[in-house]
Amino acid sequence: MSGLVTGDAVVLGLQPARLPSRALAVLIDLVAVWTVYLLITMGLAVATASLDEAAVMAVSIASFLLVLVGAPIAVETLTHGRSLGKLACGLRVVRDDGGPIRFRHALVRGAMGVVEILMTFGVVACVASLVSERGRRLGDVFAGALVVRERIPAARVPAVPPPPPWLVGRFAGLDLSAVPEALWLEVRQYLTRARELDPVVGRRLAERLADELVARTGTPPPPGVPADAFLAGVVAERQARDARRAFASAPVVSGGVPSAVTGPPVFASPAVAPPVVPPVVPPVVPPVAGPPVVAPSSGVPGVGGGPSGETGVRRSGFAPPA
Repeated sequence: MSGLVTGDAVVLGLQPARLPSRALAVLIDLVAVWTVYLLITMGLAVATASLDEAAVMAVSIASFLLVLVGAPIAVETLTHGRSLGKLACGLRVVRDDGGPIRFRHALVRGAMGVVEILMTFGVVACVASLVSERGRRLGDVFAGALVVRERIPAARVPAVPPPPPWLVGRFAGLDLSAVPEALWLEVRQYLTRARELDPVVGRRLAERLADELVARTGTPPPPGVPADAFLAGVVAERQARDARRAFASAPVVSGGVPSAVTGPPVFASPAVAPPVVPPVVPPVVPPVAGPPVVAPSSGVPGVGGGPSGETGVRRSGFAPPA
């Protein structure tokens, strides 16, 4: 890591890019730039076929300067130090104080890059990067810039091993408010690396850390408990308290989301609506069908039940006997 100091006297821990990653980024940039340059040259050759030799030479020089020199300068200025190759490799050009570069920085780097990279096929740039402590080429030195790594793989922090089951909950009443963070850090580092230490050295270190914890808490470990088990139990108790404190300040709403209550997390079950009971409707009883009552024939066609009145009128009342 490189300790860069900003104008506000803040030390920045930046990791300078080394030659392999920088060479890969430059190779990607050169492939992209030369591809564009060849396409433009082919188009200009067709467009300037009717011009004389001097005009063709002037157009070729202008295209060389604009594409191979001007384009990288413009890209680094607009993207604040991230070209296509640097973006692919996770690199970035910054100032010596860690700030983003400007046009003058990109201009100096691009002008020196013509000599370092294009004219000498990258030999001067490779030698300068190998000699420099922070992997800088001549263009970086004259421009006051530095190529750093943006994507740094995060270190995997090993988990603290759990305490023995018979020690879980034994230190619930222990006062841990006087234990400093530096001591917690030492204890966690010891527990995560205890298997890598020599048994004798590890036992002595565990006893020393246990004595410091006892001095801060004022409570000795239970009789017969080893020092490493005591440290693991105390660390597990502190983690459990931190987890309870974190969940206690979270909200609990319907559906299991925490809410602003005091105490352990409560998960509320969603409200269940009562079942809808349909109204009771009395059954409809159809009338009992009886024999039809037909009025006697009146002798008038179309009325009654005579031969000429097939559709007689139904009447109610008493029918005379036959």
